Order: sequence, then structure tokens, then C-alpha cells
Amino acid sequence: MSITENRTLAIAGASLLVGLIVLGLKFLAWYVTGSIALYSDALESIVNVVTAIVALIAVRLAQRPADAALPYGYYKAEYFSAVVVGVMIIVAAILILREAYFGFRSPELPQSPTQGLVISTVATVINLVWAQVLLRYGRMALSPAIKADGKHLMTDVVSTIGVLLGLGLVLLTGWAILDPILAALVALNILWSGWGVIRDSVGGLMDVAVLPETQKTIREVIAGNAEGAIEAHDIRTRQAGKMTFIDFHLVVPGSMSVDDAHSICDGIEAKLRQAVPNVQITIHVEPEQKAKHSGIVVL
Repeated sequence: MSITENRTLAIAGASLLVGLIVLGLKFLAWYVTGSIALYSDALESIVNVVTAIVALIAVRLAQRPADAALPYGYYKAEYFSAVVVGVMIIVAAILILREAYFGFRSPELPQSPTQGLVISTVATVINLVWAQVLLRYGRMALSPAIKADGKHLMTDVVSTIGVLLGLGLVLLTGWAILDPILAALVALNILWSGWGVIRDSVGGLMDVAVLPETQKTIREVIAGNAEGAIEAHDIRTRQAGKMTFIDFHLVVPGSMSVDDAHSICDGIEAKLRQAVPNVQITIHVEPEQKAKHSGIVVL
């Protein structure tokens, strides 16, 4: 495995450890208070742990080399993991809404609230720091699983901050009904987060094209390094995890030798690999009568 792949695997493993630590702290905060809102926060941390496990498995699977069964590689495994994460988030939200319903029917003030708030604050700080690490690394390594994990942790941080502020309000007012209301709001926030994770993952599974700025770079590289060819057309791109796939038709003069046409293709591929990381390129060479007089006109 490459250095980046080893680092990604280490990040995914560390995420599981952090998730377990935060899970323990949040359940401790719920245990000492009996707060439904803190219980909902602890349930979301169970999802964090499951998310970390799924991400670890997906990252390891995505690093497997292409084989006869999957000749384009295992890169999309991370998108499947992100879908699982999204589903788990939605399940957690449903469980929280259930607890909030019972809280509405018989609201009770939390016990030992100060202790619970302190413990939950410590867990939130840990989550905030680690979420930033995951988001930054996920963007750098183009890892959908790591990014999904980071996004969910940030949602957890926002939810917990809301819970802590709300519990403070419960202490000031003595309104026990605010506790289940906070839990319900946490659940709605989690549902929105789960939908976002699933939406982004489906885009990857549907072979979404690369970002417009990357497409522009690809076209500029082809235009600037196809000297001797006539045009390049039907340029297509797709993103699969960290891998970018590019394919296009390159029209050359009918009298050009196979060796010369191959040299042009080699030159384009070399420059594309410099401009776009983790790329697989397919170029279909055609004679000049196949020109469409569209796309990238080289000559």
C-alpha cells in the first residue's frame, strides 16, 4: 500500500477509537442526569461508532487492486459505506423521536445536571477536533467514507451544542418539557444530516462527472499537448472515490502511423497525470474522416 493509503487506514482506525471514547463519555453524561436530550446525544454517538467501523472496512476494501472480477477497482466501496452511514443516521433519529415522545408524555427535570453538562462538553470538544481532522484529510485524500464520517461528527457537534444550551435553559426556567423538545430537534437535525450523506453517495454511485474546474483543466491539458492531432471529442469523466476516469476520442490524420499516434497519446496521458491525481485514461484514436468538428479542435 502507498503512504496515503496507509495513512487513510490509520485515520479510519483512529476514528473508531475516538468514537468509542466519546460514546462512553456521552452515556456517562446521560447516566448521571437521566436527561432525554443527553440520551439522544448518546444514541447519535452509537451511530458514530458504527460509522467508524463501516468507514474502516470500506477504506480497506477500496484499497484492493483491480482484478478480473472488478477490473476498474474497488474504489466505489467507500460510496456504499457512506450510504450505510446515512441509513444508520436515520435509524438513530427515529429512536430519538421515540424517546422524545415518551418524554412529552411524562417530562422530568434532569438530575445532577452540572456534572452531565461538563462531561458532555468534554466529549463535544473531542468530537469537534477530530471532525476537523477527518474533513481536512477526507478532502485531501478524496475519500468519501472519511468525509462522510467527518460530516456526521460535525452534525453531532452542532446537535450537542444545541442540547447543552437547551439544558442550561431548562435549569434556569425549570421547564422539564424543554428536555424532550430538545431531543426532537436533535432528531430532526440528524435526519437532515443523514439525507445529505445519502444524496452525496448516490451521486458517486451514479458516476457523477468531475467538478467543472477539473473538467476545464482536463480540456486545457488535452488542447495544449495534442500537437499533430486534429481534434479531441466526446470527452467524458467520472469520479469513483479517489479515482478520476477520463475517456475521449482523438482524431489524427489518416496518413499518420500508429507509432506517431501512440506517441501523441502518451504525451497527453503524461500531462493529464501531472494535472489530475489518481487518474485512469482511455483514448480512442480515430482517422480524420471521423472528425466531428466539435469538442477540442487541435489543428
